[in-house]
Amino acid sequence: MATTSVTPRSRSAVSPAASAAGGKVYSPYSNWFYLPAAVIYGVLFVIPTFASLYFSLTRWSLFESKFIGLENFQLFFQEPQLIKGFTNTLIFAVVTSGSKVVLGLLLAVLLTSRIVGRGYLRSVVFFPVLVSTIGVGLTFTVLMNPERGLINGALEVIGINGPGWLTDPKWALLSVALVDVWKGVGLATLIYIAGIVSIPREYMEAARVDGAGAFETFRRIVLPLSRPATVTVIILSLIGGLRSFDLIWAMTRGGPGFTSDVIASVIYKQYQAGFYGLSTAGNVVLFVVVTAVILPLFWFLNRKEVDM
Repeated sequence: MATTSVTPRSRSAVSPAASAAGGKVYSPYSNWFYLPAAVIYGVLFVIPTFASLYFSLTRWSLFESKFIGLENFQLFFQEPQLIKGFTNTLIFAVVTSGSKVVLGLLLAVLLTSRIVGRGYLRSVVFFPVLVSTIGVGLTFTVLMNPERGLINGALEVIGINGPGWLTDPKWALLSVALVDVWKGVGLATLIYIAGIVSIPREYMEAARVDGAGAFETFRRIVLPLSRPATVTVIILSLIGGLRSFDLIWAMTRGGPGFTSDVIASVIYKQYQAGFYGLSTAGNVVLFVVVTAVILPLFWFLNRKEVDM
């Protein structure tokens, strides 16, 4: 049987890093597998982002553009409905994300317990997530019709005079938020189910042995150990709420008047009016606002881990 020996010269040819890695020689070959993803990310995100930054500084149309500096941003911040749009955006984001966290956690606890038809109920809860947002908006616009809608018709049967869900300024934004919660709570529930299922069974058994009830087990085990799922739901829901547009536009178009306008609908109305550079500047502002809210919140929620 032939044996090989490493001469002093061959030892010196191996780099210190390779020696520290057990004699393995580094090869850049595996890094090439990142190239397709990097190209797609660059084409679909990096290039459009920098293009938007440039066009926000211009007055442009489909065939020409003229550099005007920060004039678009000055005009955008002078928009009469901007403050209302910012306020509605924050209200919409907080209401929808908070509701999804609470309802998603409660539904996940229910759907991970021993109940009949648990698998079927999970499918029912998640089904609205799969439906088109525009389709949901149009459907609920019909259901919430104050005169012929099914919701007010059902309320009249039990003696309640239903409000103008989408025509009353006091109810319009809240009505759209409730529909958004109905559509998106399934995803929050799925994330919470994954978090609860991943909790080691030993903790549940230890709590049962110690005589802890269902509420005590939920408060001391399920709730703290579901923190990663809670962070995920909060971040995703807030991003969706701050960027909300399609459901609001399908149901109210920012009305009645401007009472349910959000930042995205204000930007879209500027685009409809032909102010393309102005609307691009608005998109840049929206991007900065979402980033300024989400990044500090993400750091705050992840600054400490659950003590095991």
